[in-house]
Amino acid sequence: MRRGTDLAGVGAEVLAAGLGTDEWDRVRRRFSRWFTGQRAPIYGWELLQVGKTSPGSREPLQAVWAPRLRTTLADAVDKNAAAWQLRELIRELTPLLDGPPGPAPAPALAEEAGPAPAGYLVEDAGPTPAGYLGEDAGPTPAGYLGEDAWPDSVRHVAEGPGPAPVRHVAEDAGPTPVGYLVEDAGPTPVGYLVEDAGPTPVGYQGEDAWPDPVQLVAEEPGPAPARHPVEAPETGAAPYPREVREPRPELGPRPELGPGPELGPRPAFEPRPAFEPRPEFGPGPEAPSRAMAAPSPEGPAPVIGDHVDFRQADIHGPVIGVQIQHAYGARPPIAPPGPEEWPAATALEPLAHGVWPARRMKGCPPLPPYVPREADEALLAALASAAADGGLVVVLGEPFAGKSRTALAMLAAALPTARVYAPDAGADLRGLPDMLRGAAEPRVLWLDDLDGHLGEGGLEPRLLARLAGLRAVVLATLREDAYDEYRQTPRGRVLDLGQIVELPREWTDAERARAAEPADPRLREAAGLSGPEGIATHLAVEPRLWADFRRSGRKHPRGQALVRAAIDLARCGLRGPLSQDLLVEVAEGYGPPAGTEPETVEEALEWAARERHGVLPLLRREGPRAWAAAGPLVSAARYDEKFPPVDGALWQRALDVARTSAGYDVELVSTLAGAAFERAVEGGDTDAMYRLGLLEESQGRHEEAESWFLRAAEAGVPEAAGHLGRLLVERGRSGEAEPLLEQAAQAGDRDAATLLAEVLVGRAERWLLTAQRPRGAHLLADLRFCVADPELTFGRYDFAASRGYPGVARGLGMYHLVVNERVLAEVWLERAAHAGDETAAGILEALQAAPPPLSEAEEYFAQFAASEGYPLDFAHHGVVLERLHRPEEAVEQYRTAYENGDPYGAYRLGALLDRQGRPEEARQWYRKAADLGHYAARKALGELPDGPDTVEE
Repeated sequence: MRRGTDLAGVGAEVLAAGLGTDEWDRVRRRFSRWFTGQRAPIYGWELLQVGKTSPGSREPLQAVWAPRLRTTLADAVDKNAAAWQLRELIRELTPLLDGPPGPAPAPALAEEAGPAPAGYLVEDAGPTPAGYLGEDAGPTPAGYLGEDAWPDSVRHVAEGPGPAPVRHVAEDAGPTPVGYLVEDAGPTPVGYLVEDAGPTPVGYQGEDAWPDPVQLVAEEPGPAPARHPVEAPETGAAPYPREVREPRPELGPRPELGPGPELGPRPAFEPRPAFEPRPEFGPGPEAPSRAMAAPSPEGPAPVIGDHVDFRQADIHGPVIGVQIQHAYGARPPIAPPGPEEWPAATALEPLAHGVWPARRMKGCPPLPPYVPREADEALLAALASAAADGGLVVVLGEPFAGKSRTALAMLAAALPTARVYAPDAGADLRGLPDMLRGAAEPRVLWLDDLDGHLGEGGLEPRLLARLAGLRAVVLATLREDAYDEYRQTPRGRVLDLGQIVELPREWTDAERARAAEPADPRLREAAGLSGPEGIATHLAVEPRLWADFRRSGRKHPRGQALVRAAIDLARCGLRGPLSQDLLVEVAEGYGPPAGTEPETVEEALEWAARERHGVLPLLRREGPRAWAAAGPLVSAARYDEKFPPVDGALWQRALDVARTSAGYDVELVSTLAGAAFERAVEGGDTDAMYRLGLLEESQGRHEEAESWFLRAAEAGVPEAAGHLGRLLVERGRSGEAEPLLEQAAQAGDRDAATLLAEVLVGRAERWLLTAQRPRGAHLLADLRFCVADPELTFGRYDFAASRGYPGVARGLGMYHLVVNERVLAEVWLERAAHAGDETAAGILEALQAAPPPLSEAEEYFAQFAASEGYPLDFAHHGVVLERLHRPEEAVEQYRTAYENGDPYGAYRLGALLDRQGRPEEARQWYRKAADLGHYAARKALGELPDGPDTVEE
């Protein structure tokens, strides 16, 4: 395992080393938990999908996971904690895979003699150059750290037998070198750090001055990494600049600590047990007070590390010191990885490099497969040109157009082996040309959202020229609004030097067809549901738009209900504009809105129509009073298990709308409704059986419909019983229909009750005819009076009279009255009255009185028409007014009758206009009456075989 390099690279080596071993499952589970703990669950999930492979796959695995580890460290909420946990993970797993690692080789040491580059470990024999840590015997030069002078974050107890980590200089008497600990008795208390003993040599770093991501664990005794920069001649490309602390201000001369023996050759280190007990020692002389440096004009310098002063304490026994590292103020920047550690173009993780995540689905990857775009060819050509000569390629488009996904996909296709560097927005890019000098492989600089890299230290013409001179490719994305903004400013001059490839947000028909081909359902849905916003926008905005909708109920209850209504109707298959009245009707069916004072319908619609994320509203306006739910909402609702399903009543309403309104696909709605009803039946919904019967009946499958109605009726659904009873009556199976009609009638179905009575009357008539008795003939004639043929009615009365049955007298009198045989009617009614029939006596008295005048009839119909409880009497009033020669008033009554739904009023008005010699107007009113099914009106228009005719006065 390498030391002194970045922590992510070491972690990737440890991860790759586990492939093909018995520890692989444990290794990937441990790393997966680390990713999940750092809020990168995608990486954790993907790591668990990696199966056991051959050891030959280690190198590509390492190339993929090193940048992912590095990205997770950079994005961690608590970078210190994330780095510490990763170090502990590496420390735990390394012994399992390859045993304790040996000392790391000194990176990039010059082979010829000379001073070693700054910060490297010198292991060869000989005198140790100033500033380095020597392992040979001899006095430790003043101001250097001993073997155990590592920062606390990387100090650990040795795991094997051997000497405990040493943090002390030789224990002989003599002046203590600056910055060392003294364990022996003397002026400095045992175990204390002397921090005020003089200036720190120029260029040295304090014990806690390493950035966390490069502090590794020392698992075995050995030389600590030298931590002091020493100037060295350049060897090839200059290393990336690393921050060096400014020297501390001088604190004044160190007080004398008393003479001591001269430092001779350093004795060999003898191991001793950790926490060895020590004899009592007496107090030393009081330490001098620490001189403080004067504050800088900008304010006090940041303090790095904690300091606990034990100088005033009484110590009676061994002391164990633990230092917890804290940092106050700005931390030193983490040096970017070198070009050799940049990930390959094919190993870039899209979600970590600017691509928006799509909706998660079980069994599907985090992102759907890439769908080729029409702009791919132009982008490939631009990348090939930039790879040959260097330069800038910019993918330009609106937000959520798919710029990053397309750019990364084409980069992997055009330059699969290229190494890619993706700096954070605002990063200083001026050191890149020096880093890339002499690089053999293609190098790519990925700048997602280029406007974040155009400031000071960012991309500008001179830097681009230097990168192009090294044949480096700069691939960037840029929004159209940012392009328009920066194009007119000095920062945007670099855009004139790049190749611009435009990527439209709206997808072509060919692109949509390609999106419908893969097995990923998210792509197929987006291809069918997305509008001008395009498929990429649909996929990217869907999770965000859905979250906006679900969180809106508290502040906008009615608005959320209206959006839900549009979503549910679209789920039913009503694709296209939905009337505002229909949305309000359906929204009210969800129950009263939450909250005490919900917004008005107008306020709710105005809120729902606001554009979200610069792309889509929740409700799209499709006309003056027409709306449609945004496609991503419809797609998300289908897969949200917590979102309520569409209930049966709404499915039935959607079927009615599809059948009566143009523009909807009735077959689609029927198919979706059938599938929904079948799922409901499987869940025990008996009403769904009835609805399935209605659906089958509407499609002409009568046997299937009858079967569903029967199952629903047996399950206790009264509507199904009544409906099936009517079907059986129409098919002449009245006997089977009677119990079903009675079941429905008892449940309150009035239509079923009426039909049942008709069925029973038919049975009664059949049995009365079978009986052939005078009383039966009388009952049958009364039952069918003014219903059957008058001659047939007379024949039944006459049969009873011929058998000497006197009860038939009133019936025969009424019959003769109807056929205008008044004298015969009075004779029979008088017989019935003398037999005690009070009804017959009343009818006879009315006949013998003088006929009432028309004015009395006009008053009668006017009274009932004005009450609005008798809508048919408006036309009757008009008829009487005509006979009173008041046609203008009659016209108004006829109009009122038609407006109340009575076709007779329209017909009477047409006839009146016809008699007045106004045939064109008459035909208009005949047409209105005929459209409502009026027989005489159709006859007047010549639509019946008898030809045109009108009522004669």
